[in-house]
Amino acid sequence: QVQLVESGGGLVQAGGSLRLSCAASGSIFRITTMSWYRQAPGKQRELVAAITSGGSTNYAESVKGRFTISRDNAKNTMYLQMNSLKPEDTGVYYCKAVWSGYQSYWGPGAQVTVSS
Repeated sequence: QVQLVESGGGLVQAGGSLRLSCAASGSIFRITTMSWYRQAPGKQRELVAAITSGGSTNYAESVKGRFTISRDNAKNTMYLQMNSLKPEDTGVYYCKAVWSGYQSYWGPGAQVTVSS
């Protein structure tokens, strides 16, 4: 079992920055890939960025160059630094962890609102 809790969401003006955190607890030693997803109102949940246990990353085209994903294994925490935010980045951001290569766990989500 893995528990995930996001923090750091909020309201920011366009062009601003936010940093999301995802704290993991439980059987964390078997976590492999961690990722951030987001869901805008009326839209499907989409992958924003992912990071493997070895540190390899990939990003959605829409956030490349603006968002940076990282993880601190010593603190059992993953981060998403979001710069140059746009109104279209608004949504609920979810943390996801893959456990033992097949089981997925999700956090409850954090609201990010970017005003124009």
